[in-house]
Amino acid sequence: MSRSRSASILVASGILLSRIAGLIRQRVFAHFFGQSFAADAFNAAFRIPNFLQNLFGEGVLSASFIPVYSRLLASGDEKEAGRVAGAIASVILLVVSCIVLAGVLLTPWLVSAIAPGFAGERRELTIQITRVLFPGAGLLVLSAWCLGILNSHRKFFLSYTAPVLWNAVMIGAMFVWGRHSSQSALAVTLAWASVAGSAAQFLIQLPVVLAVAPRMDWLGTWRNPSVRTVMKNFGPVFIGRGVVQLSAFIDALIASLLPIGTVSALSYAQVLYTLPVSLFGMSVSAAELPEMSSARGSESEVFAFLRQRLDRGLARIAFFIVPSAVAFLALGDLIVGALFQTGKFTAEDGRFVWAILAGSTVGLLATTLGRLYASTCYALQDPKTPLKFAVLRVFLVTVLGYWAAVILPGWMGWSAYWGGAGLTASAGVSGWVEFFLLRRTLNRRIGATGLPGGLVARLWIAALLAAGAAFLLKNILPLDWHPVFRALTVLPSFGIIYLLLAAAFRVETALTLIRRAGFGRSQAAVE
Repeated sequence: MSRSRSASILVASGILLSRIAGLIRQRVFAHFFGQSFAADAFNAAFRIPNFLQNLFGEGVLSASFIPVYSRLLASGDEKEAGRVAGAIASVILLVVSCIVLAGVLLTPWLVSAIAPGFAGERRELTIQITRVLFPGAGLLVLSAWCLGILNSHRKFFLSYTAPVLWNAVMIGAMFVWGRHSSQSALAVTLAWASVAGSAAQFLIQLPVVLAVAPRMDWLGTWRNPSVRTVMKNFGPVFIGRGVVQLSAFIDALIASLLPIGTVSALSYAQVLYTLPVSLFGMSVSAAELPEMSSARGSESEVFAFLRQRLDRGLARIAFFIVPSAVAFLALGDLIVGALFQTGKFTAEDGRFVWAILAGSTVGLLATTLGRLYASTCYALQDPKTPLKFAVLRVFLVTVLGYWAAVILPGWMGWSAYWGGAGLTASAGVSGWVEFFLLRRTLNRRIGATGLPGGLVARLWIAALLAAGAAFLLKNILPLDWHPVFRALTVLPSFGIIYLLLAAAFRVETALTLIRRAGFGRSQAAVE
């Protein structure tokens, strides 16, 4: 097994554990909050400090810091690498501390900006929760710095499982205080638990960081050429990440104009449709970035190396994302019901979330493949290309999202609740535009890349046939079965049928998985 494949498996395993913990957290949250005004307040509040985390966190540090740090490690200059790591940590600590303080002071204006539809008790609760959450977001940024160090040293598992602690603290808080608190009081308690969990996530990684990077220089100077390179790359990536996060704020803003419950329903759906993006897109991209950044040789040799890694990564991602999109569309009611239908979260709430989830399938493949193309640009130390197309995508999300979520349902005479589905579908269309532009630009620079049309067709046919069989099975099962039991019967059947059909269509990833499961004669095949 290649090193990158092993790394992507470690990343995927870590992400899977953290996402499972996240799903459990969301299920417990659904039990205690449902789609109430307190749920809307917490989910809207969480977006504001989460914006800080995402701006300075994993995506920005991975794109700007890892390429420089990994190349220093590859060249054997650990002393210089230590200077860079320490200087960047000092910069992050200073900047994030100032922003956290400003964020706490400016919270009322921030809430007005991202949730203009909130008023009265819902608005006041959102302000209170936001102020509590801000310090925790700062700790998560420091946790992302740890992730950048560990990934560069090929220590993938801990950094991606650390969020399990954050989720566990929040889950524990809801179980301890949930039965004896009002929803508003519980929402504030949950915010404090988030801060405690953020501290735990950072502290569990710090000893390992200090062990793998013992030559860390915490007083590194900004004048260091390598540090300046990181800062130079940081600017465009920071803006690009900010633009992407602005898209999420626009979604929340538009959702706040829709009926009560839409903001929380959008959050439930996002937990699901970001799962395959993180599990398969992020795992491959995170594993490939340090490998691509360490490429050596002539320009033609480096470009050939990047094309090979990019094409293999795209094929691995598509194999898992295509059935994920089909399952969300055809079987989303089972998935939502099994995960969230409990307590105050009803079957009707589940159908509402399913509609939003179905809308997300429009751009699921494009969004995930686009991550790997963006990582290739970052490995080439070209953060400006993803930035340009991210700006265009946000413009499209704003225009198309408002039209599809607010205007279109009224024109068609539909319920306003359908606006949530229009919001995610319009984001998917924008994602396809961004993907095609990224691919075209990279192809012009390093040569032709992309998925073979025949492979894509085989994957979609296998997924649709598997979904058809699973859909029939779903309708045969007794309606009075609990959603969990129905899902445990139907969803594994869908996955097995898809795998067998893909293998029958000679999809290499499927054949490799079957061989590794012990059903083939050889485990040596690699894409």
